[in-house]
Amino acid sequence: MSRVYGLLSNSSEKKFVEVAIRQVLEPRDGEVILEPGFGAGQVLLALARMVGPTGRVCGIDVSDGMVAAARRRLAGSGVEDRVEIRRGDASSMPYADATFDAVFMSFTLELFPDDEIPVVLSECRRVLEPGGRICVASMSARGKNGLMMRSYVWAHRRFPHFVDCRPIFARKTLEDAGFEVLDEKLLSMWGLPVEIVLGRPK
Repeated sequence: MSRVYGLLSNSSEKKFVEVAIRQVLEPRDGEVILEPGFGAGQVLLALARMVGPTGRVCGIDVSDGMVAAARRRLAGSGVEDRVEIRRGDASSMPYADATFDAVFMSFTLELFPDDEIPVVLSECRRVLEPGGRICVASMSARGKNGLMMRSYVWAHRRFPHFVDCRPIFARKTLEDAGFEVLDEKLLSMWGLPVEIVLGRPK
């Protein structure tokens, strides 16, 4: 399943992840960045290259399969020494307070149950440095009355194991969790809205 996921996420989400990283998050040399729910490791690799030899990237994912897939992807990349991967839960992360300059989540936050999202974002706030930033890319519930969105929501409810990302209001979700929104982009994936939001703790 982890190999299938890597193929699918590569093909459907790559453009939006690149926009989120390069145009919104804009990693800097020497930064320490966290990715909860790193999947097959594509973003970990990209971030490790962008933070340079003095930077560091940490990833945490609940899936053993994804941990193994990410380690395979990083092996021999030349930047594997900049990346630390752990198996764990984003709602209770094993990192000290104020550890990271930035947190990046792509098509991950909407996978958590509604009552768990505030817990995950609270953990993200805890591990961020003062003035740190969080970037979230997600399926957006904005424009939910369109035909494509109604069809997608129906498919998600009917086949949640295959259509696993449900649309959320990313901006409002971050604001409700105590983040100030600094930037936002609304894009379209096959007619479905994708929200990319950059925030920092208030």
